Amino acid sequence: MDDPLDRPRGDDLNDLNGSNGSNRSSDASGLSDADRAVDLGDLLDRLRAGLPADALITDPDVTVSYGRDMASFCAAGTPVVVVLPRTVEQVQHVLRTATALRVPVVPQGARTGLSGAANATDGCIVLSLVKMDRILEISPVDRIAVVEPGVVNAVLSRAVEERGLYYPPDPSSWETCTIGGNIGTASGGLCCVKYGVTAEYVLGLDVVLADGRLLTTGRRTAKGVAGYDLTRLFVGSEGSLGVVVQAVLALKPKPPRQLVLAAEFPSAAAACDAICAIMARGHAPSLLELMDATTIRAVNALGRMGLPETTEALLLAAFDTPDPTADLAAVGELCTAAGATEVVPADTVAESELLLKARRTALTALEAVKSATMIDDVCVPRSRLGAMIDGTAAIAEKHGLTIGVCAHAGDGNTHPVVCFDHTDPDETRRARESFDEIMALGLELGGTITGEHGVGVLKKEWLARELGPVGLELQRGIKRTFDPLGILNPGKVF
Repeated sequence: MDDPLDRPRGDDLNDLNGSNGSNRSSDASGLSDADRAVDLGDLLDRLRAGLPADALITDPDVTVSYGRDMASFCAAGTPVVVVLPRTVEQVQHVLRTATALRVPVVPQGARTGLSGAANATDGCIVLSLVKMDRILEISPVDRIAVVEPGVVNAVLSRAVEERGLYYPPDPSSWETCTIGGNIGTASGGLCCVKYGVTAEYVLGLDVVLADGRLLTTGRRTAKGVAGYDLTRLFVGSEGSLGVVVQAVLALKPKPPRQLVLAAEFPSAAAACDAICAIMARGHAPSLLELMDATTIRAVNALGRMGLPETTEALLLAAFDTPDPTADLAAVGELCTAAGATEVVPADTVAESELLLKARRTALTALEAVKSATMIDDVCVPRSRLGAMIDGTAAIAEKHGLTIGVCAHAGDGNTHPVVCFDHTDPDETRRARESFDEIMALGLELGGTITGEHGVGVLKKEWLARELGPVGLELQRGIKRTFDPLGILNPGKVF
């Protein structure tokens, strides 16, 4: 991906977000800039009293690099300090200090998010959890891992694999994204169709609340229904309710290596018919991914992957069952019946990995098409996937834009990627309008505005439309309960 610091900001952001680039004066607490005014020297002195010297970054040339995540066109402010704690006690000290001085705190992981949820707020403390990166326990008997939030997804996955176990959630950025960030945004990945999303693997959490208290939620056991499910409440809360400092994660036995099938279709609608047939027949693929023609061409241009550019849609199906060859053959027949022009099952794991590499590079490839992208993650019922993809194509034609679609097709999670020239004001306007129309289409089809990237800054307005007034009121009430001063990631989600 391109460097997020090189992406449009300043006046370009103002036009798109109706913001002056600062989120500070419009957070859930209603605190004004004057309310938040604090002496920087006092703040730093208090922080230093409970933190080692190397945990604080105050150099503006460095702190600015912590200003935003990977989302384009999301307002971001300027932090006054970046803190990199290594212990729970240090996180508690930061939150107690922030509460005492009414200073906003923006928790961050690896900043690979795509909604602006990790963007800094003017005058905030950026609390980066990347140094809290220990795997504390892996239990093959209980099938759990206990980790700190800064553990990288791929590092955990490889560590548990060595013990014959499997941690399924695998976002496309799994080589760099952190478990804390995955929990914050309730991220998904390619394996969701069979194994589910991050929320289904978080059994318990240790969370530092806004006032510095430590809350333990959930359990280490396979079952447990005591009290309200606060664990699920924190998953996907984007750092707006508390700071996750430890997680108990469920693991599964390591499955066999998967084999992949590639099927070419003359239309996205035909590919979606095949997807519906696969799911209706009761198959349980470990992966079911779709790339449209625009995405295929972009992947080929970026990496010379040799994908078939004569096809309108490419479906990848994988199985990690004891006999994947038989499963792929059955799915291949369904693809042919739905109109596939070519069905090619991989014979080896190496061939399968090559196909998966093409899918994993899809978003990066689309980013190379133009100077900027807006990446959506609208999720619809599987039965409406064809209508979603066809509707997106109509929106692209209406606005004269390149919009590539790749999708976690097995669970209806589409990723329309709007490609545009951010130096062209008219094209930028059309890009934003198309993005909004895609989200509206998803809601019309009975879907949701975000399947795995979260709300952040980018989709705040659309969250209100999806939740409705009663839902919005209750969720804001939950925010006030956990964060009465509104200092945790202000300006995000609501």
